Amino acid sequence: MTVMNVRRLIPTAALATATVLGLTALTACSPDAADKNSEGKLDVVASFYPMEFLAKEIGGDDVEITTLTEPGQEPHDLEISAKQTAQLENADAALFLKGLQPSVDEAIGQSGIKTKIDAASLTSLEKHGNEVGGHAKEHDEGDGHGEEGHGGEEGHEGEEGHEGEEGHEGHSHETPGGKDPHIWLDPVRYAEVAEGVGKAFAKADPDHRATYEKNTAALVKKLKGLDTDFKNGLQDPAAKSKVFITTHAAFGYLAERYGLTEEAITGLDPEGEPSANRVKELQQMAKADGVTTVFYETLVSDKTAKTLADDAGLKTAVLDPIEGITDKSKGDDYIEVMRSNLTALQQALGTK
Repeated sequence: MTVMNVRRLIPTAALATATVLGLTALTACSPDAADKNSEGKLDVVASFYPMEFLAKEIGGDDVEITTLTEPGQEPHDLEISAKQTAQLENADAALFLKGLQPSVDEAIGQSGIKTKIDAASLTSLEKHGNEVGGHAKEHDEGDGHGEEGHGGEEGHEGEEGHEGEEGHEGHSHETPGGKDPHIWLDPVRYAEVAEGVGKAFAKADPDHRATYEKNTAALVKKLKGLDTDFKNGLQDPAAKSKVFITTHAAFGYLAERYGLTEEAITGLDPEGEPSANRVKELQQMAKADGVTTVFYETLVSDKTAKTLADDAGLKTAVLDPIEGITDKSKGDDYIEVMRSNLTALQQALGTK
């Protein structure tokens, strides 16, 4: 059987010199480490909720999961604590999305973890345009994944509109190369990541390979079903609009997959501030394109979205980027919240 967490074992010299009383005291002080070793579970640290969900679904009872981002915490702004650094050092595997959380990237890079699983490396990423009003989008050419199945290349020329870098300061939440990290909001890309995670778990813990393979297949099936529901639910020729407005540009992959246009108020930074020109442009665009709703999120302020909606005479609703699950989430897990997102989009676009 594969032995987990070898760094947690007591050094031989310490064992040779310790008294029975000393060993008893040491065991009493370290129950978690002892229990995990005896259970033989793969000890996984997940960076934030979408990674935690994958670890739970694929690992099942054979993994012990620690999540660095607390429920309700905005993941982009996470700063790693000394305690979390220690958790990383004691882990067998780290599951993260490089570029989304700089402090996590740095901590994992400096750690001695043997298995480092970067979700961004398991699927194709794209640059989603930074030119305000330009509806710019750049595809990552030659990445080998292709864009087949993106049910919306027809009738929406580069429309994702991941703009908003103008008019706000601060760090941009992009992967290396300026690519959009929000891959989990596209069920197809998320399924690709799931398959990669399953293989990584099986390699790190071959004793439970069969379980990981079975669980991965079950999750991929769920995600394919979700993809089908989105395709069927959003492809309505009689839809009032194909355009939706969001607080920050988290839904570019989803929009591209299902033939929609996302217009973001603040770009890739969820806490950025839009320029006056951007607000005016969105108001004009909403009127021209029949937009009915401005979407806001559960983990960041809704002030800007509601102000824009009030000024333009639009409704507001939640479209959740699922960066964390809280009491305010419309569902208990990723699948449920994504289905709530589908309902919200259908109502806003007039496809339901």
